[in-house]
Amino acid sequence: MDMIITGAKVLTMDGGTPRAEAVGVAGGRIVAVGSDAEVLALRGPETVVIEAGGRTLLPGFVESHLHLVLGGNELTQLQLGGVAGFEGLKAAFQDYAARNPDLPLVMAQGAAYEVLDHAVTRHDLDRIMERPMAMMSPDHHTVWANTAALEAAGLLQGAVMPAGHEVVMENGLAIGELREFEAFGPVLALTGAGHLQLGIAMGGEPEPWPSPEQRARDKEIVAAGLAHCAAQGITAMVNMDGNRYTCALLAEMRDEGRLTARVVVPFHFKPQMALAELDRASAMQAEFADEWVRSGFVKMFMDGVVDSRTAFMLSDYPGTTERGAPLFEPARFKEICAEIDRRGLQIAVHAIGDGAVRTTIDGYEAAGLANGFRDMRHRIEHIELIDRADVPRLGALGITASLQPPHPPGAMDFPMSTMENVFDRARWRDAYLWKTLKDHGAAVAYASDWPVTDVSVMRGIQAQMTRVPYAGAADERLSLMETLYAYTAGGAWAAHMEGLCGRLVPGLAADLVLLGGDIEATLAQDIGQTPVALTISAGRVTHRGGGFA
Repeated sequence: MDMIITGAKVLTMDGGTPRAEAVGVAGGRIVAVGSDAEVLALRGPETVVIEAGGRTLLPGFVESHLHLVLGGNELTQLQLGGVAGFEGLKAAFQDYAARNPDLPLVMAQGAAYEVLDHAVTRHDLDRIMERPMAMMSPDHHTVWANTAALEAAGLLQGAVMPAGHEVVMENGLAIGELREFEAFGPVLALTGAGHLQLGIAMGGEPEPWPSPEQRARDKEIVAAGLAHCAAQGITAMVNMDGNRYTCALLAEMRDEGRLTARVVVPFHFKPQMALAELDRASAMQAEFADEWVRSGFVKMFMDGVVDSRTAFMLSDYPGTTERGAPLFEPARFKEICAEIDRRGLQIAVHAIGDGAVRTTIDGYEAAGLANGFRDMRHRIEHIELIDRADVPRLGALGITASLQPPHPPGAMDFPMSTMENVFDRARWRDAYLWKTLKDHGAAVAYASDWPVTDVSVMRGIQAQMTRVPYAGAADERLSLMETLYAYTAGGAWAAHMEGLCGRLVPGLAADLVLLGGDIEATLAQDIGQTPVALTISAGRVTHRGGGFA
């Protein structure tokens, strides 16, 4: 026995033995779960015994939707959360720029759509500095750039973009607002890390293939992201962007002993691609299929986000005649889904508006009709608004609802202004229907969408448990145990990893998280302050919280 954790309040997430006191680990696997006496009886002379002192021990958290490489890359960039008004924005940028005089692009994250009292333009940013500068919205679907950055990126005169991606123009020149990935990709490339965006932006690979020196720098970015996630108790994750290069980087880190979490990476299919491009997805599935790095799923975007009114709705946005538009023509989307499903690949689709959600469900249904309904676990990411008629279709078709507790406005860091300004008040009752979806048979997996929101699982649990119903809406909170399940076993199941992790049962990987307290005895409003005492991945401690020996 390599390690025993004893004196814990063990929540196994396994229906057969839901609670225990101790867990024993050997060879990176769980070998015993039971009472303190039962497990301590297996102690050997070299066994490390950790006394939990009544703290909660859980399966390592499965983060079902994040952006590991992008998040790691942003850790050193300017963070604008909470900054408002021109003077505050100016001070933050100028202070950061002074401390980083050699950056080719002064890049900031988390700029609220309401950061100024008017729509941001390049002229506003030109008043801050002459150096190329840009800032990303919290949802990562809009970038605002100054004139110098637009010129350096070749966008000042505009650019031809695929549907749904836009360089916003005024009087023949770019106004400074860039909507969606292909529009702002050239600006982000000024940082020298543009090749890390190729998967999510274009579904492509870096050409030429990065040198060993570049890969070494990129692996440092990944390592920073992994360490940040390990500090939150995360031992497995679905990385919702990437490409073969991402998998190759992770595989190198695995071989070097530097990979501290299991990572699933998609192939991105874009609307302009031919079906033959899916050969690349099948090749990634064949090449990367071990316990640490795997592919096997295809990611698509059906729409954008509500704040920029690019989410596809079935009815007009309040006070407008806009509804957004699907990024895939519905009939072709059905054909694409059928081909992906035929290949035995899982599908994950970003769908926020109720129109996008319906179009996605229709595509999955078409795939099942074409190939037979099997245990494919196709997923819909976000589901911020859904028509009531579509609610039971997820459970009936075996679709997983991949949801983010930090996202509902007012629940954590996103302001209620999004609900008040963008959602029709009559539809508030149909927004963020987590309990309703679960009650109608949908499998639920929880995540953060980091770096869109804080990756802290504990803060996410608190947001889920303290969320206040919107006016006229039902209480959509899950119970604490349902919430923990969605962050562990539910996430593992949704990623086809239930035979590897997500539960504390003998034979599964020794992926565990020991919290800094007893979560069942903690008030809901205090859960977010609960530290992670230990994170253990395959029997190896990857994070040790302050004060815990």
